[in-house]
Amino acid sequence: MAEQDQDLVDVDPHDPGDGSLPVFRWRQAGAGLATRRQLREMGLRPDGQEPVARLECRGGKRWAWLYRIDLAKPKLPMTLAKEAALDKAMAARQTCGTCGRRYFHCLPLKTLGSCLECYDGTPAAPASYITPPAKHLLAA
Repeated sequence: MAEQDQDLVDVDPHDPGDGSLPVFRWRQAGAGLATRRQLREMGLRPDGQEPVARLECRGGKRWAWLYRIDLAKPKLPMTLAKEAALDKAMAARQTCGTCGRRYFHCLPLKTLGSCLECYDGTPAAPASYITPPAKHLLAA
């Protein structure tokens, strides 16, 4: 057991420049390694495995963790509860608190607090939002 512990390296994932993991440049990572995004495109997820290497591009200004594909597991399927929770979260980001319209894009609620039409009168394209239901229909 003591010999196995000597082979382990304590890696701080928040300190990417510690030199304990191999670093690959763009398009030089070995076969069998993939980023999270590449795993997702393959229908896989890291499943709690630690990164085994780092991929760098733009002179080290951009980087991503690399994971072993053979240890990855299939993605978990979307359930109705997950889908409902995601829709609720997106509705909070897409709905204007002033007029009640739900847009097909996220609104600048942190900076403006409402949609552009309510903020400064810039007209919104009718195809960019869903009209809120009438109040008398909600009471019924």
